[in-house]
Amino acid sequence: MTIANKLWTEFYRPKNINEYVFTDSRVKEQIESWIEQRSIPHLLLYGPAGTGKTTLAKILANQLEIDPYDFLQVNASRDNGVDFLKYKIEGFVSTMPFGELKIVLLDEADYLSPNAQGILRGLLETYAANARFILTCNYHQKIISPIKSRCTELHIDKTDQTEFTARVATILVSENIDFELDQLDTYVKATYPDLRKCLNLLQTNSTTGALKEIVTTESTTFDYRLVMVELFKKQKWKDARQLLASQVRPEEMDEFFTWAYSNLDLWSKTDSGQDEAILIIRRGLVNHSMVADPEINLAATLVELSQIDK
Repeated sequence: MTIANKLWTEFYRPKNINEYVFTDSRVKEQIESWIEQRSIPHLLLYGPAGTGKTTLAKILANQLEIDPYDFLQVNASRDNGVDFLKYKIEGFVSTMPFGELKIVLLDEADYLSPNAQGILRGLLETYAANARFILTCNYHQKIISPIKSRCTELHIDKTDQTEFTARVATILVSENIDFELDQLDTYVKATYPDLRKCLNLLQTNSTTGALKEIVTTESTTFDYRLVMVELFKKQKWKDARQLLASQVRPEEMDEFFTWAYSNLDLWSKTDSGQDEAILIIRRGLVNHSMVADPEINLAATLVELSQIDK
């Protein structure tokens, strides 16, 4: 199988519990216990994008030997209306399973409207005898309390950055891609902790057998966030804000603050400078939920970060 006809994100996705990298031993022990018991409760898996929530859900279904006809995966960022839950999902869980249990994997459940979540609450209760729901989300606070109380919540934390780098480096070696560590570090800074995004970007930029530098001339080969940071640092406010306005969608604003926090060394190399960056990011995130224009708030936060005494 060549680079051209396989997706690294799928080819290197862990297939069983032994291949999955847990960041919390308690979560690992709990998952192993459910597999041994051959049953799971309703689950809410939450944490940053690209940290393996969907992968873990699929591993659970696989290790519980759920019949393919008893497994339904739904992307709630697309299929999130009341009618879809009432007819498609309820139609699925209301029939008897081929095996012992049906599983509904509801990806990105934080995109469900409050009304849709109200319907889901009812489904969790009504069909608990023969169906289990696994919900994944990035923003735990967007899930209503009645759903949280009916699910076992597991926080899937981001992988340590050193381990993250080692993982993608191993994949590049497996694919016989020539690369320099400094090159790879740039990709890691652009995407951490989203492993899926990092692999997609690496595959796109290594089709010749050698990893390309991230450049700013083609939208398909660079991460705009690194470019934006450099523009803010050079005090090119207008250019930086134009890039921000053209690239950051409203629903990605929260994620940008998380990314800024995950890459503190972009703002300062000193401990005191990084402490100052944390306070600025915290203040920006608090303001984010209160301001009329989140884009202006994010831009102001980036201006403050770029002016930290290095």
